[in-house]
Amino acid sequence: MTATIEGTDNGLAAALELDHVQSHLHPEPSYDVEAHPKPTGLEEIWRFTPLKRLRGLLDGTPSDACLEWKDELPAGASLSTITTDEAKALGGIAPLDRLAALAVQNAGGATLLSIDGELDAPARIRLTGPSVDETVWGHIVVKVAPFSKATIAFDHVGSATYATNVTYVVGDGAQLDVVNLADWEDDAVHAVQNGISVGRDATVRFFEFTLGGDLVRSSTNVDYRGSGGSVDLLGIYFADAGQHLEHRQFVDHTAPKTRSNVEYKGALQGQDAHTVWIGNVLIRKVAEGIETFEQNDNLVLTDGARADSVPNLEIETGDIAGAGHASTTGRFDDEHLFYLQSRGIDPTEAKRLVVHGFFNDIIRRIGVADLQERLMSAIEDELAAVVGNPSAVSA
Repeated sequence: MTATIEGTDNGLAAALELDHVQSHLHPEPSYDVEAHPKPTGLEEIWRFTPLKRLRGLLDGTPSDACLEWKDELPAGASLSTITTDEAKALGGIAPLDRLAALAVQNAGGATLLSIDGELDAPARIRLTGPSVDETVWGHIVVKVAPFSKATIAFDHVGSATYATNVTYVVGDGAQLDVVNLADWEDDAVHAVQNGISVGRDATVRFFEFTLGGDLVRSSTNVDYRGSGGSVDLLGIYFADAGQHLEHRQFVDHTAPKTRSNVEYKGALQGQDAHTVWIGNVLIRKVAEGIETFEQNDNLVLTDGARADSVPNLEIETGDIAGAGHASTTGRFDDEHLFYLQSRGIDPTEAKRLVVHGFFNDIIRRIGVADLQERLMSAIEDELAAVVGNPSAVSA
């Protein structure tokens, strides 16, 4: 899956070339759109996606439309515009599906966010969609210099029909936190591939929060360019009636003694609310001594909602420190509710507290107070329609 193997540990590049193991669940990465045929819906990576609701994105019609950008960048962070060829030359993971390849092809270049040094405040980028009437193509590259330390927050709001490819190239020894918020209006369509290449001994925490949109399809792919890299993929999604929120993670352990942890939590409410979580970890023969775990938990708040959850492991070596996965889908925990009500808390407030507790473990790890407060407030708004109406909540 690695798009470039420059800068890897000695001997690792040769090992990957001589013993290339491709995931059985993912196509070969490529910037060539023709390498990603238009899907029929029967393909493994498309079988849960309602293709008709993508508003023609798969046709790849060129467009000059853009989202409105607003940024707050501390010292050590800078934005610039580069060509598509320059973006590819920076390395990272190539597109694994047609929409990501089309985004690169049609974006007309890329926006480069460069991080060099330790940032004293988060780098914030707010992207606002004006309407769903025009297709917007995006290509963003985030390059983090070795031994840098940064938090980056991407905030998506408004209405849009938007496909984008976001590449992260994280240098050796760097520490990067990313907070990616999709708080779209209910008519938005957003398809994104996040490709994260992790340098030797680098640490990445990638937070993803999906609260809005008619259809959101997010694919997050990880590889390692040296030993000792560590990645946490942490996510929350909350689907209302009619929404389709789909999250896919592919962690490709391409180096020894690396670590990954995937933890996503979702809540669903309303008729035809649909969430999809697909997790896949590939442990190559060269990836000895790695440690990985993936977990997905879903809380179904009303009848008529559906959660699909599919964890996968592909293991090509027996020399691993640990590997596992877990998935749960259920309704309110009656014991939790009984415990709270037995202490004088009314049923509506008890249900609200259970949901907040379900999500709080991930939100508190962000470490940025205003972002945590905004997310808790957004979840409170989502809950208001259900926990304030006891008859709407499943028993």
